[in-house]
Amino acid sequence: MMEMFQYDFIQNAVIAGVLISIAAGIIGSLVVVNKLTFLTGGIAHSSYGGIGIAIYLGLPVLFGATVFAIITAVIIAMLTLNKRNRVDSLIGLMWAFGMAIGIIFVDLTPGYNVDLMSYLFGSIIAVSSADIWYMAILDIFVISIVMIFYKEILAVSYDSEFAALRGINTKFFYTLILILASLCVVAAIKAVGLILVIALLTIPTYLAEAFANRLSTMMIISSILATMFTIIGLAISYFYDISSGASIIITAVTLLTIVKLIKK
Repeated sequence: MMEMFQYDFIQNAVIAGVLISIAAGIIGSLVVVNKLTFLTGGIAHSSYGGIGIAIYLGLPVLFGATVFAIITAVIIAMLTLNKRNRVDSLIGLMWAFGMAIGIIFVDLTPGYNVDLMSYLFGSIIAVSSADIWYMAILDIFVISIVMIFYKEILAVSYDSEFAALRGINTKFFYTLILILASLCVVAAIKAVGLILVIALLTIPTYLAEAFANRLSTMMIISSILATMFTIIGLAISYFYDISSGASIIITAVTLLTIVKLIKK
């Protein structure tokens, strides 16, 4: 297994995988605890619009996806804050709109287009140095925000009504959590793609819930599990020459199933 680490692209993939896993473990815990999985899925697929626009304008793809994902997160937060009963329709609308925008701009781009399958299903072995720097900065930002506002995020996550009575701006932190989720989604595009990104955010957290009784502990365990899934998935992808994103998620689902069966 160690022989694969002699290649630079594998080394970059492992570094990127660890960085993504840290963010996914932290943000995934917030997504699951706040029951925002479906909303985050809507943001993930809507960000395809940013990918299409970036390709059309000749901009860095991750930059375009980031801007579009943040805008989508803010819009979704505004629309769903007081209309939780219509959240499915709103998310479906944003989901379809973002994907449609992306497809249209890609079609309008003259000449040869990049391999869009890598953005849908991931291609972590193709990460660049710029991607790794983006992920490192994202990790620093996410960890800093969570540490600074941990008490407020904890209160909003478990009892938003009580938090509001304590004077905490629940609307702000609800929006902040969605923005952090959107940033994590963009970072994870390179690893598992838009289609599978929600699995990377949620499966480690579902497993961590069985071993943690505090949000902070859940974040740490989720990050460790996500890292483990990513490295094992990368090894499987390398030795069997299959998609890295799919390998990572299959690894995660398999271990989740084993743990659940053992618990039963």
